[in-house]
Order: sequence, then C-alpha cells, then structure tokens
Amino acid sequence: MSTKKPDDQLLVIFGASGDLTFRKLIPALYDMYTRDLLPERFQVLGTSRTTYDDTGFREEQRGHLEELKGKQENTDAFLGLLHYQAIDTYLSTDYLRLKERIGELQTAFSLPDKVIFYLATPPVMYHIIPSFLLANGLNQPITSDGWRRIIVEKPFGTDLHSAEALNAELRAIFPENDIFRIDHYLGKETVQNILVLRFSNGIFEPLWHRHYIDSIEIVAYEELGVELRGKYYESTGALRDMIQNHLMELMAFVAMEPPPSFDPELMRNEIHKVFTSLRPVTGTQIDRQVVRAQYEGYRQEADVAPDSVMETWVGMKLFIDNTRWSDVPFYLYTGKKMSKKLSEIYINFKSTPHILFDGQCAGGSCNQLVIRIQPDEGISLRFGLKVPGAGFRVERVSMDFRYDSLSHVSLPDAYVRLLLDAMNGDATLYPRSDALEASWRFIDPILNHWKEKAGEGLLFYLPGTDGPEEKDCIWVPE
Repeated sequence: MSTKKPDDQLLVIFGASGDLTFRKLIPALYDMYTRDLLPERFQVLGTSRTTYDDTGFREEQRGHLEELKGKQENTDAFLGLLHYQAIDTYLSTDYLRLKERIGELQTAFSLPDKVIFYLATPPVMYHIIPSFLLANGLNQPITSDGWRRIIVEKPFGTDLHSAEALNAELRAIFPENDIFRIDHYLGKETVQNILVLRFSNGIFEPLWHRHYIDSIEIVAYEELGVELRGKYYESTGALRDMIQNHLMELMAFVAMEPPPSFDPELMRNEIHKVFTSLRPVTGTQIDRQVVRAQYEGYRQEADVAPDSVMETWVGMKLFIDNTRWSDVPFYLYTGKKMSKKLSEIYINFKSTPHILFDGQCAGGSCNQLVIRIQPDEGISLRFGLKVPGAGFRVERVSMDFRYDSLSHVSLPDAYVRLLLDAMNGDATLYPRSDALEASWRFIDPILNHWKEKAGEGLLFYLPGTDGPEEKDCIWVPE
C-alpha cells in the first residue's frame, strides 16, 4: 500500500445506494478518514437512480456506519464529505446533471480537476456508464494537470470474448494506466507480504524453485452457501467466481519472478508472464486435472434451477512451464458450504532424500510454509524436531506468526489499501488487461468442455464437509 498522501481529488461512486457502497466503500473511506489517509481536500459524490438529497444520503450512510462500527464522535465530520446526485444511469442526458454537480463541488471546495469514478454497480453497467461518460465529456480532464480514473469491480467478463470486449471498450475511453480493476483479495496484508517474504529473505528465495518445492496448494473455502445470490451464482459458478480471479492472482504472486524494481508496471509484467506460461489444459486432460462438484441442497436454493449443474466446488491441478516451476503442480481449491472458512497457501517442500530417524516425515509436505490469508492472517513454518527423551524420534512442529499478535498494529481493510493506491495512481495490486485476458485464455477451454458435457462428471458433497470424496484424484501423477 502506498504511504504517500493522495493529491486533492473527488470520488464519484456509481451505485451509491447499493450494498457494496454501504458495506465496503463508505466504511473504508471512514477508516481512511480516521487514519488521516484521505487527501487534504477531498469530497465524495454518490450517484444512482434512488432519490436522495445530500442530507438523506448522509443519514442513510450514518445508519449503516453505526450498525457496522457503533456510534463514533467524528462521524458528523466524515459524513460532511458525502454528497449525492440522483440520475438515471441508463439515460445519457442525465450525465449532464452529474457533470454540472461535479463542477459545483470542485468550485465550492477548491478541488483540482482530478476525479475517480467507482463503478459499484452490476456488471451490465460496465458497458453503459463509461460510454455515457465519454458521450458527455466526463472521461477527459479539463486542465492539463488533471486526470480521470475509473475503478471497476469484478467480474471482468464471463469468458475470454467478453473480457476482451470489455477491455477494448474501457481502453477506448480511458488510458490503460487509468483503469483500475479491483480484486479485494490482493488488498489483504498477507497477500502483499508474499512479495516481501519471498524477495527480501535469503532463507526463502533460493528455495523458491522446482529443485526444492514439491507442490503448491492454494485454498479458499467458505462455510456459507450461495445465500440470496442464487441468480448471480447460476450464471457464474465457482470457477469464474473464485479461480479465474482471486486464486489465479494469488498463484501469480507466489510464482512470479522478481521484478528489476518495485515498479507497478514491472510487477504487472511479471504477473503477465506467469499467466502466459500456464500449460494449456484441454480435451481429456480437463477430466483428469479439474474436478467440479455441487453441495447437496444447492438446487433447492432461491433462484437456482432444480436441475442445475453449476459447480459450487472446484479442485484443479495446473503447471507453469518455465525454468523455475517446470513440472511442479499447483493445486487450486475453492468451495462453498465447507467445514470451515479459510484462505491459505501451502508451499510444500521436498523431503530429505534419506530417512534417518523414527517418525521422520517422508513425502512432499514434510516441510511446509503456510501463508494464512483469512480468517487469521499470518504465516506458519512446519518442520521436524526431536521429541524430548531418549532416542531420536521426530515430530512435526510449527512456528507461527499472527498479525493480531502485533497489538500496536491495526490491519486496514483491503478496500482501504486498494482505494488509497487508486487515489495515488499506484496500480501494483490491480490486474492489467493483458494478464486478465491471459487468465481467461487458460480458463475458457475448461468452461467450454463443461458446457459440452452438461452435468456429466459433476460430483456432489455434503454441506459442512471438505468437498467430494473423489477430490484427491487430481493428485495422481499423470
């Protein structure tokens, strides 16, 4: 996360009356306000079709803030930064009223011509809003030192074709370096610490190689089911919802080569190289390397088809064909209605070539580095030590670090980090269009294969378990 205080600017939130705004964006901005991370001159303009005036919008957000954080002394001062302009976002001429309101706020609060547009809206609006910004001259700064940026939430397309089309549309309206595709997983402290752990420690970086690593697992499990999001999930599924973005981005952080310097574009170059080095999975390989399953009861969820074949669990094995990772399997797992909520990365080191001691571990996960992303962010190192007493019996032990053990450090929410970076124009933690398209290029054949096979090969698992019993079949060497 950038530590630089951002330039003075205006943030315009489309979808300001929606769930994402009151659950994530306003609380994140409030945290930035209390941490003195906001620009010296800064205002927020919310817009949507819901009818509010400034006072009504502020009171609505006050209620949500107090529900999430309780009553705070400085809430009034923060809410004074919020403004609202109702428009019909499907009507191009209404954007002239938005343009006029932006100008009024810039004049009233002495703001420079620097504006971020945040699309906290359904994905269908990703095509509509930018085109209307273009049509009304809102995508271009008026002054030579001004700028316009846009933040887009996932999903970034539903397949390669739609992702390419969306990227082309956005790049025709905004320069690539002013497009911020937000993935909140990349804002988590432990995810960013992967880079520091790897590239700043001589005890890890030399071992981060196929000669010493047996396999890598990346897991993201949730206890909840689809809840009231059945309609969304029926058009998405676990592969699109979690693997294509969150887990593949985590994989890229784990697998990337060190950039020449900590520069956003150099970092994103290395991430792109990882995705273009993925070994394609096609045809019958998909059945051997990708397992899909659905939790029992999913078909009874609201807005879910009674004969749905949509996956709620995916396990897959993939390979990165380059010098560092040749033939090292990467395993990605995600699922809903699991036994517990967790997101973890397991670096499984190769065992010693010779077994000397009683109880000594043999296999590909004897020495393990575990990077915990949630719920308790931290890092563990697992290795063998002698059991006290006579003889040389070995047991595995763990050295653990948890961020909450640093009582003087309060971890900011992922949206705080990512909003601050976007305000500063730092795109390090934001996926670039070429990497995004490369990840879809890998995923597309799997989606097409499943579409052709309909429900053939779909497994089922009981809620509250660790997924289908057959999930370990992807560990079998080919």
